[in-house]
Amino acid sequence: MSPAPRVPWQAKFMALVFIWGSSFLLMKVGLESLSAVQIAALRLLTGAATILLLLWMRGGSLPRERWVWKHLAVTGLLLGTLPFTLFALSETRVSSALAGIGNAATPIATVLATMAFLPGARATRPKVVAVVIGFIGVVTIMQPWASGRPDLVGFGMALAGGACYGIGWTYNRRFLAGADLGGLSQPAATLTMGTVLMVPVTLVWGALQPGGIGSIWAYDRARLGTSHLEAGSPGGGWVLLPLLCILTLGMIGTGAAYILQFDVVRGAGPVIGSTITYLIPIVSVLLGVLVLGESLGVFQVVGFAIVLVAAGVINAPTRRARTPLAVPDVAPASPHA
Repeated sequence: MSPAPRVPWQAKFMALVFIWGSSFLLMKVGLESLSAVQIAALRLLTGAATILLLLWMRGGSLPRERWVWKHLAVTGLLLGTLPFTLFALSETRVSSALAGIGNAATPIATVLATMAFLPGARATRPKVVAVVIGFIGVVTIMQPWASGRPDLVGFGMALAGGACYGIGWTYNRRFLAGADLGGLSQPAATLTMGTVLMVPVTLVWGALQPGGIGSIWAYDRARLGTSHLEAGSPGGGWVLLPLLCILTLGMIGTGAAYILQFDVVRGAGPVIGSTITYLIPIVSVLLGVLVLGESLGVFQVVGFAIVLVAAGVINAPTRRARTPLAVPDVAPASPHA
């Protein structure tokens, strides 16, 4: 029997909410001097370096089986390369708050992917209904019926990024649960593969830029003087702040966060783990309002309440019912907590 974790998954769950909720603010500030592709590449590189260093310090090692790395290519794409790039691109067109709301697609995609990949493991009917209600809450925050609706392409990229997480975690549960030895090995391998896959994306992007391949490491300082930024802008007058934000996003918001996320999925299962994304918009919207001056109206407050109620239902313990309709929630991804 595996020993009980020193820190319960619920505490790690809440830590992730605040870490990933603030990631959208960090990306928005980073876009003041870096492109979306640069942000995704730097985030993956620093995140992978952080977790690989911790793995080495603890005497761990990466998986060695070839079949494991074949599946890691898929999870690295779905849990790293694609969503990191899509979210950064979305923030070039929409606010950080709306980009955070795009995470609402994760639980929906998780439920659908669970039915596709894991036909024997279904969420109970109340939790499925709560997922739908939670999405309604997020739509309420978005206010698509109002004039001046958000950029559809930008918000669509955010939704696609959130869906990648849901599909990726379920794929991981289906094909790599048996290869997960616990600890840092699998999250380190996932971010490493995501970084490798990001290399050709970055090279192609650089080749298409007017400055050529040199654009990959270019840092646009011309837009960072106080005369080019609004008063009170997070990056105003401090040329290194955008870079520091992305380094923080990589080391803490990616490296450390992936360790926490794997622990949550191992301890509570991918469906409950995916509900983190219902609370992330609350943090991202609040930070957008308080730090970036983005607006927050009545519908956003109502949407927050709906999201919180839905997240509470989804995270509530599942009762074993006597009827086939109440199938227990998805089992933990690994016995190692």
